[in-house]
Amino acid sequence: MDEISRINLLRQQLHEHNRRYYVLNQPEISDQEFDALMRELQELEARHPECFDPNSPSQRVGSDLNHEFQQVQHRRPMLSLANTYNKEEVSDFYNRVSEGLQGQPFKICCEMKFDGLSISLWYEHGRLVRAVTRGDGVQGDDVTENVKTIRSIPLVLPHRDDIPEEFEIRGEVLMPWESFEALNRERAASEEPLFANPRNAASGTLKSKSSAVVARRRLDAYLYYLLGNDIPSESHYQNLLLAQQWGFKIGPQTRLVSSLQEIYDFIDYWDTERRNLPVATDGIVLKVDSIAQQRSLGMTAKSPRWAIAYKFLAEKQTTILREVTYQVGRTGAITPVANMDPVQLSGTVVRRATLNNEDFIRRLDLHIGDHVFVEKGGEIIPKIVDVDLDARDQNLGPRVEFITHCPECGAKLVRYEGEAAHYCPNDANCPPQLCGRIEHFISRKAMNIDSLGPETIAEYFRRGIVRDPADLYEIRRDQISGARGQRDKSASRILQGIQESKNVPFERVLFALGIRFVGEIAAKSLARYFKSMDALMHASIDDMLQVNGIGQVIAQSVTTWFQNPQNQWLVERLRSYGLQMELSEQELSVHSDRLAGQNIVISGVFAHHSRDEYKALIERHGGKNVGNISAKTSFVLAGENMGPSKLEKAQRLGIRIMSEDEFLQLIENPTQL
Repeated sequence: MDEISRINLLRQQLHEHNRRYYVLNQPEISDQEFDALMRELQELEARHPECFDPNSPSQRVGSDLNHEFQQVQHRRPMLSLANTYNKEEVSDFYNRVSEGLQGQPFKICCEMKFDGLSISLWYEHGRLVRAVTRGDGVQGDDVTENVKTIRSIPLVLPHRDDIPEEFEIRGEVLMPWESFEALNRERAASEEPLFANPRNAASGTLKSKSSAVVARRRLDAYLYYLLGNDIPSESHYQNLLLAQQWGFKIGPQTRLVSSLQEIYDFIDYWDTERRNLPVATDGIVLKVDSIAQQRSLGMTAKSPRWAIAYKFLAEKQTTILREVTYQVGRTGAITPVANMDPVQLSGTVVRRATLNNEDFIRRLDLHIGDHVFVEKGGEIIPKIVDVDLDARDQNLGPRVEFITHCPECGAKLVRYEGEAAHYCPNDANCPPQLCGRIEHFISRKAMNIDSLGPETIAEYFRRGIVRDPADLYEIRRDQISGARGQRDKSASRILQGIQESKNVPFERVLFALGIRFVGEIAAKSLARYFKSMDALMHASIDDMLQVNGIGQVIAQSVTTWFQNPQNQWLVERLRSYGLQMELSEQELSVHSDRLAGQNIVISGVFAHHSRDEYKALIERHGGKNVGNISAKTSFVLAGENMGPSKLEKAQRLGIRIMSEDEFLQLIENPTQL
């Protein structure tokens, strides 16, 4: 056999071994034998670059090359499902289906609702050609290169007569509990922030710019919906069984039932048994099995009438409160944290839970030693929801009293009017605030120094290289390149990123300062009204209250911040390093009040500019971007495939729907309003 033929045979064998290991859980060879075949393939491919195939099993290791994600329009909108939380609403759904089908017999496909990231996989001629996240349901991110590293997703399908030439299959990308716990152990050892739950970890991993990172984290995928113009069966359930034969991983829990009682039995069984599954679940999906009946039932503006999601109630357990500690955030906000005896919740061991604020603690009348009820809100974030008062005894400890001074720097805490949280006011010297301020300064929506990250900043802070944002511009190569220059390439990227940040516009520089209560929108409004840092620094509270969207709390916070000599010195240092301290002539020339007072909703896919570009254009001309249509909406800027629910609501309220070309003409001639 020649080497080209051997390459093709190895690829075929490795695809099959991947399917048997990751989909069927029936491996035929050992890991060592698999690795030997893979090494042989890689060596042969290296000798024959003309045989490169992006869907070769060797490509599953991923690449360290960074890549940005392109937005891709879905072939068919990815609608969300209506949710229900009790059996009465399941019964209502069942009866609606029966009425909609005018008494025809029907079956329901019961599936587990996996808690991950929705994905759409496109196949042509038996090969994966594209993988797209759900996004907004109309378009999503092209994550094909990252998805190729997920070994339970087939890259090449077997030769079978029942596989359509083109089809789409949808499912959920997940991080199994085992992978999640291993990842968090690694992050803890590296003193990196832990992921809160497998869904967040899966989402963050799939959006990684390095497919090699995705490969290392061992994601999984369950597929649950086959679509196309030539799918093999009119039964949804049969299509899933066929897809499983083609090499896709289908939830083994899926069942086809014929009665409401069978649905209840399925719910009751999995409400308990789901805790033994290797992946996170948050409910059950019920679908009418017949695709012809699905078409007959149709859709509402938001969701299909032939399917519904039953959500499990949050799992609740009792444990004992041992201690309350306090964390200081970037803005100085103090968060109380309950430290408890370990308890198993939704597949993870929970030892800590949030206590929100002082009012929450007082409302519970919380004592050390209390038996507390803990649940995961939405199966994700642990929180204490109540106290078992009947379990209190003579061994009960003291009442929990909220601290009065910062646990990090000792400053007396303050509570602003209308705020539930307490704050440490020592923003100039409190270590977590200082480090957090630098992390905020480098973030994407601020100075966007993406060559740095929170872990690196924390290291530089510990070493005394940086104590405030201005110190970034004094970093020397020898401080960060390693003792023997082993980090020289990394140091070059960091220094280049810092240098490039000097071109970031004034409004983002203002946001980057991290002034309490000044978010991205408030920073834009203040920058565009005052036009320079000097004008803002000398503005009075009354001056700031003239700015649209700026109230007393923000105005007071800005004034107080600029009155602090240390903050004044920080601004002057940043100015001396060349940061933008005023709107440029170009920015001044393109701003106007043509859309002043207009609340604008954007929906659909556009030809001339991206959605983000249109949002910026609206803000540049004094308009306000809003997410949802209401009676206060001035008009909707609509592209192709406008969301059906938004279209229906706009028509019902009589809201004007404006095309892309009409909007661009409006910018030139605002009298058209």
